[in-house]
Amino acid sequence: MSTADVQTGHTPEDLLTMPDAVSCELVDGELVERNMGAVSSWVAARVLALLSVVVERDSLGWLLGADGSYQCFGDDESRVRKPDVSFICRGRLPNETLPQGHVRIAPDLAVEVVSPNDRYYEVQAKVVEYLTAGVRQVWVIDPDNRTVTVRVLDVDQPTELREHDELTGGDVLPGFRCLVADLFRSPVDEPNASD
Repeated sequence: MSTADVQTGHTPEDLLTMPDAVSCELVDGELVERNMGAVSSWVAARVLALLSVVVERDSLGWLLGADGSYQCFGDDESRVRKPDVSFICRGRLPNETLPQGHVRIAPDLAVEVVSPNDRYYEVQAKVVEYLTAGVRQVWVIDPDNRTVTVRVLDVDQPTELREHDELTGGDVLPGFRCLVADLFRSPVDEPNASD
């Protein structure tokens, strides 16, 4: 997220109507551009694809990509965040329907993929915001280190997973599991290269 590229005085509704705000979040009335490099974008797409298999197979709920926006932060009702990937369990949305605008409830899972220009403290601030809003699990995926840091609501210690470790959805996404290495497997890798 680049704080150099900000404009002030915007509302959550502005994000829905401004064509150039699609890659922005809203923090303290400022449009903050989200950084996504090619690698981080590709990893986010991999996560979305891997999760979608289980979510669709088991009818678990709603899976949103990087432009899915959340206005669910009680301490700042104008704040809007856009996780790279997010998931909402079935049965939590009114009438089981996504809104036309921002989602007003916290997702059950928020995934942030670290981009080259992301600052550590900004990513950590987002994690705290998600957990404070009630997100049950937050995954921070670092393509450079090929790790996933898992934060669980009401659990103080994060869990850091490396390539040989298994990532699971826990009680948020039962039935989901993959090796961390699978998140980074390129299309030219051999199918069992990480085994």
